[in-house]
Parts: sequence; C-alpha cells; structure tokens
Amino acid sequence: MLRDSLGRPVDGGDWFVHHGTDVESRWDADVPHLTPTDRFFVRNHTSAPEIDVATWRLLVSGDGVLADRAYSLADLQAFTSTTYERALECTGNGRRLFADQQGSHRPGTQWGLGAIGVARWTGVPLSTVLRHAGLRPDAVQVMPVGLDEPYVEDGVDHGRVRRPLPLAKALDDTLIAWAMNDEPLPADHGFPVRLVVPGWVGIASIKWLGELRVTTSVVDSPWNTRWYRMHGEGWSGSGAVLDRMPPKSTVDVAGRLEAGRMTVLRGRAWSGESTISVVEVSTDGGETWDEATLTGSNEPSSWVEWEHPWTPDRAGEHVLLSRATDSRGRRQPAEAALNDDGYLFAAVVRRPVTVHGSGRVAQGAPERTVEGTTL
Repeated sequence: MLRDSLGRPVDGGDWFVHHGTDVESRWDADVPHLTPTDRFFVRNHTSAPEIDVATWRLLVSGDGVLADRAYSLADLQAFTSTTYERALECTGNGRRLFADQQGSHRPGTQWGLGAIGVARWTGVPLSTVLRHAGLRPDAVQVMPVGLDEPYVEDGVDHGRVRRPLPLAKALDDTLIAWAMNDEPLPADHGFPVRLVVPGWVGIASIKWLGELRVTTSVVDSPWNTRWYRMHGEGWSGSGAVLDRMPPKSTVDVAGRLEAGRMTVLRGRAWSGESTISVVEVSTDGGETWDEATLTGSNEPSSWVEWEHPWTPDRAGEHVLLSRATDSRGRRQPAEAALNDDGYLFAAVVRRPVTVHGSGRVAQGAPERTVEGTTL
C-alpha cells in the first residue's frame, strides 16, 4: 500500500500496474515531464519503516572519515541545498520484454516500461556532508545503509538494504534528498531522506537513509554481488558490474490513428549520466528510420521528449519503433543482452498499433497521440 510522509494510505487509483507490494506507473495517457509523486513507481525490498523525524539521525561512520558524526534533518537542511530533475529507474525495468520480444522469459517482477519516473529532488550534495564529516584522503567508497527491516530470503537474513558507491560518484552529483517535487518525501519513497544517484541503477539510490559507512577499502554487500549484478553466460569481472543505465526510448501511447490522417507521434528518451543526441523513429517495423525532433529540456539522467509526424498510408496493423543514441555515442541495440536476472532491457521497443480506416478528417491541429498496447 502506498503511504505519504505521515504514513497515511494513499489511493493509487488506476495509475498503477500492481506487482504484489510494488507498483508500476501506467503511461496510457499523455506523459508529463515531471512524474507526479502519486504516480511514481514503487520498488521496495521490505516495507516502508515508520520513522520519527524528531529523533532520526544520519550517522557518518567508518575508517574513511576522521570521526563518526550524526546529523539531524535540521542539520542537513542548514547546508546549502541543491535541486535538480533526474530520473530514477528500476534495474529490472522492461524485464517482461525479454519474453515478449526475445522469447526468453526472465524470472522476477515482470515490469513493463513503467518502473521509471522523473522527479524534482531537493537536498544536500553527499560530497558536502562527507567533507564536513572529515573525509580522509585514502577513502575509496561509501556504503549507504537503509533503515527498513532486514531482508530475509529463504530463511537467510541478509541485513538492511545497502550497496557500495565508489567515492568518485559519491563526490560527483549524488544527493541526500529530503524533498520530491517540492514536498517532503513520502514514506514509500524514503522519508525522511534518501540518496539520489543520478543515472545509476535504481538500487544505488538507497531509501530511508540511516548510515553512510565510509571506508578505505572496498566492501561488498549482497546487493552488488548476489543481486543487481549481471549473472549468466558471458558475464564476469568488471563487465558484470551494474552502475550507469543505458540509453532507452519509447513511443507514448494514447488516442486514435486513422489512415490518411496525419498524427504526431510522441515519446521519450533517456540515458544514465548522459543527454540524448538523436532519436530515430521507424513506422514500418524497422525497415527504414527517420530522425525525430527533440523537444523541451534535455538534461543528463533525465528524459527528453521527442515528436515525429506520420500519415499512415493504410488501415491495419503497424509496428512503431524508436531508437535513441546518447551523448556518449551509445545507441539502443535491436536485442538486449541476455542475463539470468533480466536486468537492463535496453533494446528497441516494438510498439504494435492499429490504424483505423480513413474517416472524415477534421480541420485544425493534427492528432497528438497514438493508439496501441500499453507496456
């Protein structure tokens, strides 16, 4: 059940596809640039803890700082704050498409493409707090630890959710956030504070942050060795490590298509730590591609909207595709790399749509949306 920052139930209505206690955003209507908080996907390993913000403290500890220090929320808010719009995306977003498009079912939550959202995050840079705590020059990583209940699987207690973060990323653009879309974090999104690690796999952005363990040696956790790491044939060593997200794109779906009537196809593209350079669109199942027009803001670790005019020449079934290339030169492949856990589905998404027989064409602006299946 979704809860707000005071622990009160929130009605998710029809905004979500439910996967047990986790929920996926539905995008079968126009997609706003900023995801409303009450439409933002939720992925939790256990359940949102009840935290008294008056007594809550963030502990900075370990041999990578000069001494342990504890910060209240008021202490954190006394630092100079930062606000940015960034995406958070579940590592398994699109897992269902391994089966739907590549005929290879992967176990785990069968996310479509709704385990992502873009929010306006406000907080203090992690670098500010680490340096205030007395960061040692030989520190190499930070282990953020959540305050949710220890995660137990098959009778094995794996402890609280935690995942190491290299110091370079910790000192770059990582944020200790207390606000989401200009409101206090809801309980399901990490109240009172969480990490936001832009462009990286969602598990890196630890919720209900309680401790930052700074160390002078590399320390692992089950969340970067057992889970959230590539397993399977061909995956080993540094190539199996999951950090920044790959480029992705989608055609947004709603409305009606008619043969002989121009419509404006619209969608989104995004990429971890990068901006989007080009989006290409195919209206013939991938035989030919045309460059779409990027619209609105195009920031790293967020999404950019795109549009492309199309006049279907016949009624019946069509397949639409979009393909993004990011500022690092990475382009979406035709197929996603197989792995045991179904992580990082980043292949071009096939969007079947139905075009209806031509009717009377209304005068004025073209249709802005497309009819098809929901992912």
